[in-house]
Amino acid sequence: MSHAAWSDYDWQLIHPGPLAPALHMALDAVITDEVGAGLRPPTLRIWEWAAPAVVIGRFQSLRNEVDPDGAQRHGVTVVRRVSGGGAMFVEPGNTITYSLSVPEALVRGMSFQASYEFLDSWVIKALHDLGIKAWYQPLNDITSEGGKIGGAAQARRAKAVLHHVTMSYDIDADKMVEVLRIGREKLSDKGTTSAKKRVDPLRSQTGLARDVIIERMLQTFGSMCRLAPATLSAETLARAEQQVREKFGTDEWLGLVP
Repeated sequence: MSHAAWSDYDWQLIHPGPLAPALHMALDAVITDEVGAGLRPPTLRIWEWAAPAVVIGRFQSLRNEVDPDGAQRHGVTVVRRVSGGGAMFVEPGNTITYSLSVPEALVRGMSFQASYEFLDSWVIKALHDLGIKAWYQPLNDITSEGGKIGGAAQARRAKAVLHHVTMSYDIDADKMVEVLRIGREKLSDKGTTSAKKRVDPLRSQTGLARDVIIERMLQTFGSMCRLAPATLSAETLARAEQQVREKFGTDEWLGLVP
């Protein structure tokens, strides 16, 4: 069976104002489940953060990834997402994070690696349109001649796929290594003294404001398929808030892998 094409669907764009980290985790799950159930079209959601956060992957150990003293000192909220992959450190305005919630048919028959490459293809094109020579680096990185730009993660849910990406716009590398344990290990392994050498932010590569980059990205996406802006419905928001209370905001979920 062949997979569908981007242009086979009418897409919805959701780009609300800043939201709490746990609510972002819940919205990913709820929106993807709504796509899988046929309640909404394929959806591109751009994230805005209400607070600094560390987002750990579904299968990561909280203890291994996060320095609790560093997180507390910098007022960083720690949350766990439904997808695998590595930990990421975010501050409001310093990343460009988005989610694609798509029907399984869009990537049907693809290997995991092929699905990552396919679902990253639009943002690679958008980066090229911005003058950045970027490419997909298996399994889940987006990189450039200047260094790694961002990383992707996926979760397969009933009849739908969640694919989300965080790209660094203007990273505070010193703060990041105080909050993430793994950052320190990776740097010491490579004999590197500054995390700035590992993740090259979009700001330095483009010289553009974050909102301008997002607007240009959306122009590229809109050139590949029909994309219509929408707002978060009260029902979707209520479902997500319930999941925050019952799952994503709980100590049990956060400490799932101690």
